[in-house]
Amino acid sequence: MSFGDPNNPYGQQPQGGQQPGQQPGYGYPQQPGQQPGYGYPQQPGQPGAYPQAPGTVQANNGYISLHGLGTVQVASMGRRLGARLIDGVAITVVYYILAAIGLAGVVGAGTTIDDCTSETYGTAAYQSCVDDQAAALGGVFAAFFGVIFLLFIATMLYEWLMIAFVGATLGKMALGLKVVKENTGGKPGLGGGFIRWIIPMVGSLVCGIGALLVYLSPFFDSTGKTQGWHDRAAGTVVIKK
Repeated sequence: MSFGDPNNPYGQQPQGGQQPGQQPGYGYPQQPGQQPGYGYPQQPGQPGAYPQAPGTVQANNGYISLHGLGTVQVASMGRRLGARLIDGVAITVVYYILAAIGLAGVVGAGTTIDDCTSETYGTAAYQSCVDDQAAALGGVFAAFFGVIFLLFIATMLYEWLMIAFVGATLGKMALGLKVVKENTGGKPGLGGGFIRWIIPMVGSLVCGIGALLVYLSPFFDSTGKTQGWHDRAAGTVVIKK
């Protein structure tokens, strides 16, 4: 005698093993529009890759991704030191030329003071001659140090403004290097150029050792960007054009 469903006089189970009240498609049904498969979704337009942030090092192999520039090569320390050497030689030559001119004027003024003798000019004339020559000597010294100061200003403006508006000094141009902002890929601007210049200059006040350490500091950078302390402060990176 069957005690099954009174509406099913043959006592048969529903086809497909479905129990009464059971929802159809028992198991792990697919949602409408759901795609089969597993894994992480791809970014639109970039199959198999994700977008990289500005300043991303390419596997620490000497390349870096910069906004607006794409993947560029980081400048090697050999080229950077070579560019610094070219700039240093050019500036030093100008210093020596001006120093030689000033020194020649000082020596010439000192020699003319020795020509002022009491036997030649007499007491009153001798004193007047000495005063005149001393004033001339003081003027030469003032002019000498004035030229040095102007040369310092010119050097500052050369390094500062060339980096700010061009992205390179003559030495960097000669070796195919360029200084750019790490977050934009553009020129450093007045602020960035000044920071890159002032930090080595402050270091040079300690017998020049501080400036030398700043210029060698890219050797201590373990990020693969070869950034010096002045680069980090200014937010810049030196690349090969």
